[in-house]
Formats: sequence, C-alpha cells, structure tokens
Amino acid sequence: MNRHKLHEIIFEADTPKGKLFDVILLWAIVISVTVVMLESVTEIVSKYGKILKYAEYFFTILFTIEYIVRIIAVKRSSKYIFSFYGIIDLLSILPLFVELLLPGLASIRVVRILRLLRIFRVLKLVGFIQEASILKDALWGAHRKISIFLGAVLLLVTLLGTMVYMVEDAANGFTSIPTSIYWAIVTVTTVGYGDIAPATVLGQTLASIIMLIGYAIIAVPTGIIGAEIVAASNNNILITNTQVCESCNASEHIDGAKHCNKCGEIL
Repeated sequence: MNRHKLHEIIFEADTPKGKLFDVILLWAIVISVTVVMLESVTEIVSKYGKILKYAEYFFTILFTIEYIVRIIAVKRSSKYIFSFYGIIDLLSILPLFVELLLPGLASIRVVRILRLLRIFRVLKLVGFIQEASILKDALWGAHRKISIFLGAVLLLVTLLGTMVYMVEDAANGFTSIPTSIYWAIVTVTTVGYGDIAPATVLGQTLASIIMLIGYAIIAVPTGIIGAEIVAASNNNILITNTQVCESCNASEHIDGAKHCNKCGEIL
C-alpha cells in the first residue's frame, strides 16, 4: 500500500476503509480509557489486575503502531509529531514505556502520575466529531474576550476580598487577604463551600452584593462563546469533508478544493 492510500485511510473518513479505521480506533480509545479508570478501583484490581495489565500492554502496542503509521503516512512527519493530536498520541503511549524502561527512576507516586497521562487518549475522540472544529474555532475566537473578562473578574474579587478582610475578624476565618480573595472567588462563582462566612452586618452585605454580581458574571462567557459558535458555524458551513493535507496536516478544506488552503499542496 502506497503512502497516499495509507494517508487517506488513517487521516480521512470519506472512504469505507477510512470510516472502518475510525470506528475501530474509536472503540479502542473508549475501551482503553475504561481500562485506565478500572485500574484505579482497588476491588477490581485485586481480582482482575493481571487482565487489566495485559489489556494495557495490548492497547499501548496498538496505539504505538498507529502513531508510527501516522508518521509514515505524512510527507512532513514533524508537522504531525508537533501537532495537537500528535502530542496527544505520544502522551497516550509514553507512560507505560517510561515505567517499563526506567522502573527505579522515581517513586510510586510519580509513576502513578505518568500512568494517568494515558487518560489523554480521551482527547483523541475530539477528532471524530466534525462539530469539534466549530467549537475549537469558537473558543479560539473568544479567547481574547474571555481573557479580558477573567482579568476583570480577578480585579473584582481582589477588591471585594480585600474589603471583606478589612471589615471581618480573623476569628471568622478571614485571616489574610489571599484567604479573603479565595472566599470572594468561591462566593462570586456561586459555589459556596461554607468553610468561611462573614459574621458582621457589613460583611454579610458585601457577601450579598458579591452573590448578585456572581449571577450576572456567569452569563457573560456563555454569551461570548455562544456568539462565536454562531460565527464559526457560518464560516464552516461549506466544510463537510475530512480531507487532511499530506504535507502540512491541515484540515477543514472547502468542499471540492484541489489544493491545501495553508501550504498549497495538491489534496
């Protein structure tokens, strides 16, 4: 099988073989993530630990083969290796190899953290959802507005937290400005743990104001992202194919396009 055909099967889903590959890979990811989750349950590991271990070996080998084949299938391997999905693919297989090759490198806690990186396999599922590109464009389009909004919220909770610290006593839990800011964040997001609460009338008045502000704040990012999703949907209305450039790994090409919209390579 030549490289072009291999690329068509692995990176695209417009052909029966490409769809079959995606379906098989989809189930492999779901089952492998389920295995990772089951390994965190002590009762299950005590009974089926060996089976789960062999299952993890199998999926690691499977995803390693997939990773190597994807590198072979593209003209410029670096474009895939350093892409978002390329990094995710590497993270999904790396922990087990680290654990096998360097068992004495770190403590059990560190090894456990490395093994949990396998959960990144779930992010590969995003690649199977066409609407994910619209969501990605919407989030990217809104990132500056959201950043400014978060900055304003940070200033607000800093000011309100400091004000509460000034009127409340340390006996009520407001022992420092950072602690008071933590309380303001918990309150403005309407989480309300209840571990710290104002006791004075002025403090409770400020808390009431923060709660009301919190309800207004929650609606802002929803509106921003909603507007960006509509805009992204309009921009992607002509994109219904799964063509991926063999040279630069770019996707989201307009239907009927003969050349890549990023590097000009023939599709």
